[in-house]
Amino acid sequence: MQLTRERVSAWTKEGALVALILFQAACTSLFVADVFDDIKEAGHITLHLNIELFANLGLIAGIAVEGVVLWKLLRRQAMAERALSAAQGAMADLMAEQFRHWGLTAAEADVASFTIKGFTIAETAELRGSSEATVKSHLNAVYRKAGVSGRAQLVSVFVEELFHGPIRSDAAPQTASAK
Repeated sequence: MQLTRERVSAWTKEGALVALILFQAACTSLFVADVFDDIKEAGHITLHLNIELFANLGLIAGIAVEGVVLWKLLRRQAMAERALSAAQGAMADLMAEQFRHWGLTAAEADVASFTIKGFTIAETAELRGSSEATVKSHLNAVYRKAGVSGRAQLVSVFVEELFHGPIRSDAAPQTASAK
């Protein structure tokens, strides 16, 4: 699994929250110990000690609530990450299926994938270890086979799938003038 900047940032935030909760718990334990020492010294519970005890109970309740909220947020984040991962896998499957339907070669499908992900021609060429002319040639073949006029329409084919349902399997996408 690749560590992304966002994931490291999330771990840092989670770690900071856990550290804060642990610090609060340590402080609360010191305050509770102080109240018991004060009770031992005074021999009875005074109004001041009642207030301190009540404040300590508030701190304990706050720590418990923070722990529950953090736990729920972490669960929700994990569920969202699983859903995103499933969606990414589904999108990859959708793209592969559509590329097969269009009859793209492996190289054309690779270039189309990079294009849909937003890579420039130069970046795609560098990632594939080929020339920009080769990438342009593959892109032209992709556009022709997909029945689109360029990058924006190629991407829109898959955006349409996400928002409006399956891509028509009986035809290539319509061009802007045909819509």
